[in-house]
Amino acid sequence: MKIAVTRLKGKEKSDASRCRAYGHECYSVHPLMSEIREQEIAAFIDASSAGELDCIFFTSALPAKIIAPRLSTSARVIAIGPQTAKELREYNIDCETLTSFYSRDFVPFLGDWIRGKRIGIPRADVPNQNLLDSITNAGGIVREFRCYGLEPTGEDLPLDEADAILFTSAMSYVKARWTPRDTLLVMAIGDITASAMKAGGTVPAVIGDGSLEGSLSALNVYLGTKGGA
Repeated sequence: MKIAVTRLKGKEKSDASRCRAYGHECYSVHPLMSEIREQEIAAFIDASSAGELDCIFFTSALPAKIIAPRLSTSARVIAIGPQTAKELREYNIDCETLTSFYSRDFVPFLGDWIRGKRIGIPRADVPNQNLLDSITNAGGIVREFRCYGLEPTGEDLPLDEADAILFTSAMSYVKARWTPRDTLLVMAIGDITASAMKAGGTVPAVIGDGSLEGSLSALNVYLGTKGGA
């Protein structure tokens, strides 16, 4: 299948090869664009360099890509998935990787270690109160650095050639300008995105595990039950 994948520009560099590994083609569509906030990034870098953080949690690849070249820290570093970890390791930053692709699993991953620890989170300016509350409730001290904003591009997504569209975040769905059609298979990268889609009146046919690979694997299972692509 030919799959349109919602991405921020610059985050799609390995998508084509990853899709081919599962027997599909893909191309990027851009409902959102990032607005980098240098002052907030500088504040995070300063806090890291000064030893003010015991742990840093990168919740997506973009802040890792932006910050890694400038990061010097002795803090414990956690990446939400292998693509985020790859960005960090390219700059020799040792990191651990969550066993799932959801920030809700961050606190269970750290366990009792989190108590009394200062947790820095460089991330998008998108609310995630559940994550902040879970850290605080577990005894951690959270510092959030909203290093970039997400703004709608206002573009109509080019889907005429697509057999499917994969929404890779709740906001990419909410802010997208697109035209559904009967022949377009709609996919959600994970259950949080799927919930936002259902709330907006779109029921995804395929729901992944929070990763591109998991979504493609789920797609192949779906196609197998439907008699193939």
